[in-house]
Amino acid sequence: MKDLRVFAKLLFKLFIIIFVLVSLVFIWLLTYEPSTENDVIIEAEEIVANDDWQPKDAMAELTTMSATVKQGYYLIAETSKYMGPNAARAEDRYSGNNLACANCHLQKGAQAGSGSWVGIIERFPQFGDRGNKVGTIEDRINGCMERSMNGKMLPVDSDQMKAIVAYMNWMSEDVPDNRKAEFKGYPKIKIPAVAVDLEKGSQVYEKECIICHGENGAGVLNAVDGKSYTYPPLWGPDSFNDGAGMNRVITSAEFIKSNMPYLQATWDNPKLTDEEAYHVAGYINSFSRPHKLNTENDYPDKKLKPVSTPYGPWVDDFSPEQHKYGPFLPIMDFYKKEYGITKTK
Repeated sequence: MKDLRVFAKLLFKLFIIIFVLVSLVFIWLLTYEPSTENDVIIEAEEIVANDDWQPKDAMAELTTMSATVKQGYYLIAETSKYMGPNAARAEDRYSGNNLACANCHLQKGAQAGSGSWVGIIERFPQFGDRGNKVGTIEDRINGCMERSMNGKMLPVDSDQMKAIVAYMNWMSEDVPDNRKAEFKGYPKIKIPAVAVDLEKGSQVYEKECIICHGENGAGVLNAVDGKSYTYPPLWGPDSFNDGAGMNRVITSAEFIKSNMPYLQATWDNPKLTDEEAYHVAGYINSFSRPHKLNTENDYPDKKLKPVSTPYGPWVDDFSPEQHKYGPFLPIMDFYKKEYGITKTK
């Protein structure tokens, strides 16, 4: 009888073990999703496709664009001719200088690291410090019109505005998720701990910039029309005004490092060091340019004003000269300590 009870206990334990094993196999079969060699190949092809993906080449695709997108292309590529000082109709003259949008947004907005428009539409609406409000893409375009183009705002319902937005929409189509970040804004630089050295900036300008932008920063006019620019002026009466983002040393240095010298530098393969870009940006912005009215109204929350904004008022005791030329790190440290705000520009 005792042997029978021991045998029964062993049989019961064996039954429990078998039951547990069968249950685990059943659960595995329910949740298992087979991976085939084809699945692996498809994933690899998707990754390769994303790595090989290139932004749209507007000039190559002009014949296949819709009429509205094509109008947007010409507005950003030949801005002076179609909505600037050289526009045939006075009512179309919104831009106040002879720059083209594409003079800064390189490759007609397709170049990474140059304020590219690739993928830009999905970033809006977004909060803007300068207006202290959530703004639309139209607001952002008009910010450029009033500052970089030294002109006036486009009516939101105008044909010009609709065409430019249509072009940006076209540029933003089918961008792979893993490529979007590189086209956003300007890559950051390591901000030097010193003030801008204008002599060092002058040396960089003479070595790397003068060949295109000229000794007096006036740029090079287009040989065909003699009115627009092949290489834009960097200061003087036909350049961006003093309310533009490019008139801030840090922003200008970020753009310069990622894109200049033209056709030699890219955001991932720059030619200039952070220090060279920083000093030459300060040198460029040491010269006079058109004045933007009412800049005192910029940044309603003055704590959000970028530290290299060269015009007041500010909510700190640093001098106007330091806000223009640095050093900027002590100003950043002040805002972190006093207001808990981490500033990067």
